Amino acid sequence: MEHKNQPDLVLFFVTLMLLIIGLIMVLSASSYEAMLDYNDALHFFKRQALFLLMGFVPMFIMMNINIDFVKRLAIPALAISIVLLLLLPTFGVNVNGAVRWYRIGPIQFGPAEMVKPIVIVFFAMWLAALGKKNLKSLKGFIVTLLILAVIPALIIGEDLGTAVCIAGALTCMMIVAEVPWRYLAALVALAIGAVAAMIYAAPYRINRIISFMDPFADPLGGGYQVVQSLYAIGSGSLFGVGLGASRQKLMHLPEMHTDFIFSIIGEELGFLGAGFVILLFAVFICRGFYLSSQMDDKFMAFTAFGLTASIGIQAMINIGVAVGAFPVTGIPLPFISYGGSSLIFMMATVGFLLNLSKHAKK
Repeated sequence: MEHKNQPDLVLFFVTLMLLIIGLIMVLSASSYEAMLDYNDALHFFKRQALFLLMGFVPMFIMMNINIDFVKRLAIPALAISIVLLLLLPTFGVNVNGAVRWYRIGPIQFGPAEMVKPIVIVFFAMWLAALGKKNLKSLKGFIVTLLILAVIPALIIGEDLGTAVCIAGALTCMMIVAEVPWRYLAALVALAIGAVAAMIYAAPYRINRIISFMDPFADPLGGGYQVVQSLYAIGSGSLFGVGLGASRQKLMHLPEMHTDFIFSIIGEELGFLGAGFVILLFAVFICRGFYLSSQMDDKFMAFTAFGLTASIGIQAMINIGVAVGAFPVTGIPLPFISYGGSSLIFMMATVGFLLNLSKHAKK
């Protein structure tokens, strides 16, 4: 398989801008907490900078790796991912009430971040192999539905947000593969039922829904995070209070450098700064979808669309949580939130997208 073009520069530079903004905002959002906890205002910034440098290695590898080799690795990698997810409740560590990570010495690793690109590559292989005719049959759809449901079902118990993100990306791939709408409607109904059952089964999720409907009804309890996030974004107004001048980061807003970093962006850089970040994500998503439409190979097209959709859905959910449009889920803002495994796997994902972009029509 020969490369036709150079990697897409628009996708690369938009990603680079988001990474730079993320590094700056991690420094600004985390400095006060880092000084209190570690007596070093640069603690989180230095770690994020290290993660960023490390991320360029898998990004470069995935940008140049043979695509057929990736396809051969997809099934073994998926099997390993399933084993890691199955073992997570037993061997994972509890952080803030959720068991989402393995810890090996100083390294904390979230398998869900690794699973996203792997399951998308595998699902693209399946859709391309099945073909449009078989996808339109009920038997083909049911088998596809079972494959689609496995990974989200394993994740949903501890990480509902990531499960929704993966399921959303896979559903977008089914739409592009031209699965009949009657099947997709049934899929959406089943997904809503599954999410409703998971919410009902876990009291804390019910409380999150209640707090989401009216966070100010319990501003010191279930609605605390959203209320503080809205205070941050609201006080930013048009131009913001200034970079580094956030008041909400002074231990008022929880997870200010991770899940709620967009709130600090809104406070310090205002509507214009927050809007610029949203614009960058919009350009990234549109460019990724456009490139996928310019690929003749079905596997490449489905993979590029799915990877782009997964990043876009994750960004939409994170920003939606910050502005009170979605219930609190606890997933990071791609490229911007603090976190090692999230950043490194996200950069590897973009590396593979850039690899695929070489095969788009000029």
